[in-house]
Amino acid sequence: MPTTPTTTGRATTADPRASPDPRDPRDTHEPPGSPGSPDSQGSQGSQGSQGGDSRGAVRRRISARVRILLWLLVVMAVAFAAVAATTRSILLRDVDHRVNRLLTQETGEFTHFVDGGVDPETGAGFTDPRRLLEVFLERQYADPGEELIGLVHRPGQGPAQLTQARELSVAHPLHRDPAARRQIFAAQGSTGTLDRPSGELRWAKVEVAPHGGEPEAAFVVAFHPGGEQARADDVFRILLAISGVALLLTTGIGWVVAGRILKPVRLVRTAAAQLTEQDLTRRIPVRGRDDVAALAETFNGMLDRLERAFAAQREFVDDAGHELRTPITIVRGHLELMGDDPAEREETVRLVTDELDRMSRIVEDLLLLAKAERPDFITPEPVRLAELTADVFVKARTLGERHWELAEVADREAVLDPQRITQAMVQLAQNAVQHTTRGERIRVGSRVAGPRIELYVADSGPGVQAQDADVIFERFRRGTSRRGARTSGAGLGLAIVRAIAEAHGGRVGLGATEGGGATFTLTLDLVRPLEEVRT
Repeated sequence: MPTTPTTTGRATTADPRASPDPRDPRDTHEPPGSPGSPDSQGSQGSQGSQGGDSRGAVRRRISARVRILLWLLVVMAVAFAAVAATTRSILLRDVDHRVNRLLTQETGEFTHFVDGGVDPETGAGFTDPRRLLEVFLERQYADPGEELIGLVHRPGQGPAQLTQARELSVAHPLHRDPAARRQIFAAQGSTGTLDRPSGELRWAKVEVAPHGGEPEAAFVVAFHPGGEQARADDVFRILLAISGVALLLTTGIGWVVAGRILKPVRLVRTAAAQLTEQDLTRRIPVRGRDDVAALAETFNGMLDRLERAFAAQREFVDDAGHELRTPITIVRGHLELMGDDPAEREETVRLVTDELDRMSRIVEDLLLLAKAERPDFITPEPVRLAELTADVFVKARTLGERHWELAEVADREAVLDPQRITQAMVQLAQNAVQHTTRGERIRVGSRVAGPRIELYVADSGPGVQAQDADVIFERFRRGTSRRGARTSGAGLGLAIVRAIAEAHGGRVGLGATEGGGATFTLTLDLVRPLEEVRT
């Protein structure tokens, strides 16, 4: 009675991924001295301190435009390389999955054929393993890179021998290598890999053992993934080439874009290089609202402050030289002509002392005007206007025998420097005393005018000439009253008043008093943040 061959290993077809090739070229390791190895890190650490100065010098020689472009290229190169490497890794992984799927599929089909296959010649089950393999292989068609091989071993007839094979274009097919066939037939496992001249070979087999005895035949499916891996490498090289072209385009575009972005910085550098003590008028054109535009605005603001500081310094020197020349000449002339007469010497000492006092007042006023440009010129604080106005009135009454009146008082609170405002109001009161006579009226008061406050000093004197109204607040300008009398002093008092008003963000104005005279008014904001007042 014929016996039906049985198979062994149908349940032992393990996952081909369990047998990786120990010599797989993809399993790379960093050799000593590579950038990631400890030896390399040690050598780099020993050289870091020695090369620090040279690297700093190189960075100073390279422009910001080039450094930005280099960093951009480095980041993009790393990103492109990562994308290309990741793509290659994914493609190779897909090749592995496809090979595993094909090996599992082919061995499964053969196992199913063994269980239910019928010999077309006899119409019954297979009794000869060789016939089983021949019929199965005739019905199969190998995929590209795939080999389907039947191996039969008969006792006393030598080693395993090829029964039939189907393969497409393979440089070094397995069925032409007896040694490799014997190695696979004798292997204990059902899957494995072999190193071939054409690359890695992945295989799986199903052994046929009649009646559960020793295996007499085996079905082997072998796959050469070299072609698939070569295509993955081609894709990798194409991606690298595309990345190189993209880097070249990025270099050109980045150079232009970086130049446009850094143009305001170059303008700042050019303007700073062209600044001189004689010419501080250059400014940077501001376009847009980005960080670079903010830099240009900040630089222009610095130039404004610098120009004002230089102007104040020059004005101080010019004013000091102009105003001190006259008293110095007077002092020198009197000292040169001073005789031995005691009365004459006493008169000379009196005149010299008076001129020196005048020089001292001029210097103090000039220093005060110079300080008016500084942010700490005023110290604002919340102040009750009623108390401030009353204090000013009390101090002003001691300046001269006039008919003093506290006209009106604003009962509000404002943010200002009480000492500086008092100084300005007393100066206005002193100016009113100089232009009035005994018994004439001087009024001091404060009021609220919408969002602002007004502190004023009004007199009943002759008023101010029309030609002096526009220049009376400038330095060293001494007006002429309607009575024709020239004002005494250095002409700095009203300039100081204007400086104090402007430091508070306000102004000082001149108007006519009803019935004759002049009214000087300080106009300030009623509500203003402390930080804004200080700046």
